[in-house]
Amino acid sequence: MTTPATEAIHATAIVDSTAQVHETARVGAYAIVGPHVTVGEETRIYPHAVVERDTTVGERCRIHYGAVIGGDPQDLKYEGESTTCIIGNDTVIREYVTVNRGTRALGRTQIGDGCLLMAYVHVAHDCQIGDKVILSNAVNVAGHVTIDEQAIVGGMTPIHQFVRIGAHAFVGGAARVQKDIPPYVKVAGNPAALYGLNSVGLERRNFPENVRNELKRAYRLFFNSKHNITQAVERARAELHPYPEVVRFITFIAESERGVTV
Repeated sequence: MTTPATEAIHATAIVDSTAQVHETARVGAYAIVGPHVTVGEETRIYPHAVVERDTTVGERCRIHYGAVIGGDPQDLKYEGESTTCIIGNDTVIREYVTVNRGTRALGRTQIGDGCLLMAYVHVAHDCQIGDKVILSNAVNVAGHVTIDEQAIVGGMTPIHQFVRIGAHAFVGGAARVQKDIPPYVKVAGNPAALYGLNSVGLERRNFPENVRNELKRAYRLFFNSKHNITQAVERARAELHPYPEVVRFITFIAESERGVTV
């Protein structure tokens, strides 16, 4: 890593002496790259964007106009402790997105590879966002939220702190998410409610038909029957084929601490 004074960094940009900007990265006009920031190969930081401090930005990322990445947590318990923010490779962060660093509770906020955070998204402290997640415009993610890989969250959606959203879930726009959302399902509404398995998404992502059928059986056991969660877990483990996706679905629900969206 190097931080050369070349045409790759605009003359009006401010790059801290402790930052490491790869020679193939680009930093636009009036952008700020703060202390102890690392910027990876072929990443582009657009004009007026800020990567504040103690942040690692991966390769081939795009951080657009006005975004602020690695800012202090908006948490009254934060006392200036050293924490980090990590942005994975090939992630696109659009205009005016804010991503805060972690607190001592976890120590880091992390965005995975290949994610898309559309304009005005906010990701709070200690969140863990998996690979290829899409957060549409003005999604507001409170602290300590976990969103697993390839989930999609529609615009204007607030997500309560400590909520988990499972892999390949689809959340409709302006839903109010207060409880955990299992993997592979669709939810929408205020408050959010289940609308079945994300069948179209699973088919588009080439989930085998036998796996999709077994997930449908699991969904019916948990949400279209008179069983409580404990009973549904027992029946699902006894009756369903233990495909990894089915096991993940059952385990997610069984381990939920906030309760799942129904």
